[in-house]
Formats: sequence, structure tokens, C-alpha cells
Amino acid sequence: MFGGLMARIGAALMRMRALVALAALVLLFSILTPSFFTANNLSILTRHVSINALLAIGMTFVVIGGGIDLSVGSVAGFSGMVAGALITRGIVVTGMAHPWYPGVWFVIVVALAAGALVGAVNGLLIAWFNVAPFIATLGTLYMARGAALLLSGGRTFPDLGGDPTRHNTGFPSIGQGHWLGISIPIWIMVLLALAAQLLATRTVFGRHVYATGGNARAAMLSGIRTGRVRFMSYLLSGICAAMAGILIAAQLEAAHPATGESFELTAIAAVVLGGTSLQGGRGSVLGSLAGAFVIGTLADGLVMLGVSEFWQIVIKGLVIVLAVILDQAQSGLHTRLRLAFLRGQPE
Repeated sequence: MFGGLMARIGAALMRMRALVALAALVLLFSILTPSFFTANNLSILTRHVSINALLAIGMTFVVIGGGIDLSVGSVAGFSGMVAGALITRGIVVTGMAHPWYPGVWFVIVVALAAGALVGAVNGLLIAWFNVAPFIATLGTLYMARGAALLLSGGRTFPDLGGDPTRHNTGFPSIGQGHWLGISIPIWIMVLLALAAQLLATRTVFGRHVYATGGNARAAMLSGIRTGRVRFMSYLLSGICAAMAGILIAAQLEAAHPATGESFELTAIAAVVLGGTSLQGGRGSVLGSLAGAFVIGTLADGLVMLGVSEFWQIVIKGLVIVLAVILDQAQSGLHTRLRLAFLRGQPE
């Protein structure tokens, strides 16, 4: 009985591990550096976290559905480059003496469509051609990165503020602007997280994602179109990654083809830290959001403490390994509790 109680307590702590870790990190850094727990620093921290949070939101659907997406960092870089190309070079139209420079909203829509395209390719390869998710997304990782390099010949698109005479100004405000005193990237993160949480928990699609990740064969036999579910999951991941790339380009007022390198690992770590199982079928969007805050708080705190950038990379690697270990431990606890319940002998 005592062993069963401890197992249940352990399972509950595993589910809340991101919140526990976040509270511990905030307390630790607040003690070590008084300037950490200030309104200004917390606002900056949240704005930084919003980028990884967007990637983690899309990744959550993929991982719950039993997949993985290694292409999100490259998609972010590619989408940012698409936006940069449209603002600085415009679109060459036959019969016009000068390129047409589209407005900001058109730029955003096209950049999001570029991310959706890569996500759709991932979905097609995995759902209809039965390519392993690791291989398919590794391939599109290189393709998206190569496409980003080709757009500019490996150079940066600078000065994305636009030109008033071309009527394409305002792009930087997406990443730098404020509404009601709160940064726009934070608003985007919150609204997207709430919409994704509702999609995962209150819709048929969300239930199908969990069912597909839990047991794809059983889900298919029950009438769920698992291929379509996987396709839509990767499509959502591509759109979220594109939004992250747009925000980065807007914040920097420049688009660089190397943007987003290794972002996929940080997103996966946030998802797993938030309680989503790499085996699929279990997890939540809000948990992934908490995981993103854990990683962001750790990175911000280490910078404020003056920790070497090289050590920060080492620590990030340790966090990823720890996230996987915790995922395996949580799966083991769930299995133990399930077996105890089936035996009808709660320990």
C-alpha cells in the first residue's frame, strides 16, 4: 500500500515537474541575482521565451501523435528569409518596370504559407509514404535550410523596416511593438497557446491526436484517419515554426539564413520537460509552455550570473538528457500504476 501511494505521488510530481522546476529556478536566481525578479527582466524573459514556446506548441501535437519534427528550426529560418526577401526585393511582375513590394500582412501570410508548405511535405512523407519521422524531418531540415541560403546567396536581408515610398513599412512592430503595455510576441504566444490547448482538449481532432499517438493501429481500426491526423499535426508544427521565424526577423529587423539552428532540440526538450511522452499519447500544450519557461528561465539566469556561453551549451545538453530520463521514469510509473489497477490490488 505504501509503495502504491509513493508511486502515485511520484506520478503526480512527474506530471507537474515543469512547474516545480520553474518555481525552483525562479527562487534560486532571485536569491543569486536580485535584478532577476524584476518586472523589466521578467518581461524581457517572457518575450524571449515566446519564440521557443511557439515552436514547442506545434511540436506538442507532433509528439503526442507519436512523431518528431527536426525541421522546425530550419523552417523558422526559411520563413524569416521569405519575409526578408519580400520586403527588400519585392516580387517581380511581368510587364512592370519595378518590382511590386507587398504590404506587411501579405508578407506575413506568405511567410506562414512557406512554413505550412514544409509542414505539409513532412506530413505527406510520413503519413502517406510511410517514411520514418526522424528521417523525413531530417531531410526537410536540410532542404529548408538550403532554400533559406539560396534566397539570398547566404547573405543577410538587413533593414526590414521597409520604405515608406514602397508602402511596406511596419514589419518590425510585430516583434518590437506593445499593446496594453505588453509585448506583441507575448500576446501571440498566449493566444496561440490558448487556441492550441482548446484544439487539443475540446475538439475531435485533439482526441484523435491522442488516440493516434497512444495506439495508431487501434485508432485506425476504430475509424480514425490516422494519416490525416499526422498530416495536420505536422502542418500545425510548420505554421508555428514559421511564426517564430517571423518574430525573430521582426525583432532583429534582419533575416539571416542560419536563424533557428538547434532550435528543434530546445523545442523537443521543452515539450518533454512539460510532460509530453516521446512515445506518444500523453501530454499537454500548457505543459509544453511551462517547459519552455523552464528552459528560458535557466538560460536567462545563467546569462545574468555571467556563466560562460560554452557552459550554457553543456547545461542545455544536460537538460535535454534529463528531460528524456524523466520521460522514461514517468512512463515506468504509469505502467506500474496501470498494472496494479488491473490486478485489483492497489499497492
